[in-house]
Amino acid sequence: MTLILGRKKGMTHVFHEDGTLIGVTVVVAGPCSVTQVRTQEKDGYDAVQLGYGDTTEKRTTQPLRGHFAKVGCAPKQLLREERLKAPAALKTGDAVSVSVFNAGDLVDVIGTTKGRGFSGTIKRHGFQRGPETHGSMNVRQPGSIASKRIGKTAAGKRMSGHYGHERHTTKNLEIVRVDAQRNLLFLKGAVPGPNGGFVEVQTAKTGVKKAVQPVAAGKDKSAAKKDKK
Repeated sequence: MTLILGRKKGMTHVFHEDGTLIGVTVVVAGPCSVTQVRTQEKDGYDAVQLGYGDTTEKRTTQPLRGHFAKVGCAPKQLLREERLKAPAALKTGDAVSVSVFNAGDLVDVIGTTKGRGFSGTIKRHGFQRGPETHGSMNVRQPGSIASKRIGKTAAGKRMSGHYGHERHTTKNLEIVRVDAQRNLLFLKGAVPGPNGGFVEVQTAKTGVKKAVQPVAAGKDKSAAKKDKK
């Protein structure tokens, strides 16, 4: 598995060679510094720790200052670790860039969703509102939350509350383009989080590419579906 850290730049679209328009998310990924290599003998497992985004010592805690001083690199804004099944081939101080990925690879993207604050049930859970006519007073209210038989609100009841700002993983996104000169990854589809938010891009754990069946010339999509049946 391969991991790289970066920031979500925003969304745009690109054209395939056949003229198909695809919406993509641009991620500024790397270069990341290897700040620590964990081994089975010393730590009990094999892993590689990556750091992304230079920052000042003033914004870094004292333990991390010493950690980065041993590596000989500038303090980093984001640190993440990737567990490995075998001893790492990288060494402390090495750099990881977007060149480790290729166009067509499937990746999982981990980010923090946008914070929506305290939200009601319609926005948070997709509830339907009540009627606004005939004197109805139940327009955006949540409705009954319990019964007399239970005597309390059941655990896990969908109600109003804090919405967003949670760790979220979007799986099996295809890499449409890799721009090694500008450290850019073009990912097909949406990525969790706001523009400028930190994301982790790693090789998909369960990704299986779907085989695309070409439609013969002169046949439309409806005819192709009938042939499959």
